Amino acid sequence: MFGLGKKRSPLGKWLDKRGISQQWLSKQSKVSRSTISELCKCEPDHEPTRVTMKKVLKALREIDPNVKSDDFWDM
Repeated sequence: MFGLGKKRSPLGKWLDKRGISQQWLSKQSKVSRSTISELCKCEPDHEPTRVTMKKVLKALREIDPNVKSDDFWDM
Protein backbone atom coordinates (compact mmCIF):
# COMPACT_ATOMS: atom_id res chain seq x y z
CA MET A 1 0.00 0.00 0.00
CA PHE A 2 1.34 3.40 -0.95
CA GLY A 3 1.05 6.57 1.10
CA LEU A 4 -0.13 4.86 4.30
CA GLY A 5 -2.56 7.71 5.05
CA LYS A 6 0.16 10.35 5.43
CA LYS A 7 -0.17 13.82 3.94
CA ARG A 8 1.60 13.79 0.60
CA SER A 9 3.17 16.37 -1.67
CA PRO A 10 2.19 16.52 -5.34
CA LEU A 11 5.21 14.29 -6.07
CA GLY A 12 4.11 11.76 -3.45
CA LYS A 13 0.56 11.74 -4.81
CA TRP A 14 1.86 11.28 -8.36
CA LEU A 15 3.94 8.28 -7.31
CA ASP A 16 1.06 6.77 -5.29
CA LYS A 17 -1.41 7.16 -8.16
CA ARG A 18 0.90 5.20 -10.46
CA GLY A 19 1.99 2.62 -7.89
CA ILE A 20 5.62 3.71 -8.06
CA SER A 21 7.74 3.27 -4.95
CA GLN A 22 10.04 5.87 -3.49
CA GLN A 23 12.72 3.19 -3.55
CA TRP A 24 12.36 2.85 -7.34
CA LEU A 25 12.61 6.63 -7.77
CA SER A 26 15.65 6.78 -5.53
CA LYS A 27 17.42 4.05 -7.49
CA GLN A 28 16.51 5.44 -10.93
CA SER A 29 17.34 9.04 -10.09
CA LYS A 30 20.43 8.28 -7.97
CA VAL A 31 18.99 10.54 -5.25
CA SER A 32 19.13 9.31 -1.66
CA ARG A 33 16.09 7.53 -0.24
CA SER A 34 15.84 10.09 2.56
CA THR A 35 15.77 13.00 0.10
CA ILE A 36 13.02 11.31 -1.95
CA SER A 37 11.09 10.71 1.27
CA GLU A 38 11.35 14.40 2.19
CA LEU A 39 10.16 15.42 -1.27
CA CYS A 40 7.10 13.16 -0.93
CA LYS A 41 6.01 14.64 2.40
CA CYS A 42 3.55 17.50 2.40
CA GLU A 43 5.95 20.25 3.44
CA PRO A 44 5.52 23.22 1.10
CA ASP A 45 8.69 24.96 2.25
CA HIS A 46 10.90 22.04 1.22
CA GLU A 47 12.01 22.24 -2.41
CA PRO A 48 14.83 20.33 -4.07
CA THR A 49 17.99 21.82 -5.46
CA ARG A 50 18.10 22.20 -9.23
CA VAL A 51 20.44 19.21 -9.53
CA THR A 52 18.12 16.99 -7.49
CA MET A 53 15.10 18.23 -9.42
CA LYS A 54 16.75 17.39 -12.75
CA LYS A 55 17.64 13.88 -11.57
CA VAL A 56 14.12 13.22 -10.29
CA LEU A 57 12.45 14.58 -13.43
CA LYS A 58 14.74 12.54 -15.69
CA ALA A 59 13.71 9.35 -13.87
CA LEU A 60 10.01 10.27 -13.88
CA ARG A 61 10.12 10.96 -17.63
CA GLU A 62 10.81 7.26 -18.14
CA ILE A 63 7.20 6.79 -16.98
CA ASP A 64 5.63 9.97 -18.38
CA PRO A 65 7.65 12.03 -20.89
CA ASN A 66 5.37 15.05 -20.32
CA VAL A 67 6.24 15.56 -16.63
CA LYS A 68 7.33 19.11 -15.77
CA SER A 69 8.83 20.60 -12.61
CA ASP A 70 5.70 22.78 -12.26
CA ASP A 71 3.69 19.58 -11.70
CA PHE A 72 5.43 19.12 -8.35
CA TRP A 73 7.15 22.31 -7.23
CA ASP A 74 6.42 26.04 -7.31
CA MET A 75 9.32 27.68 -9.05
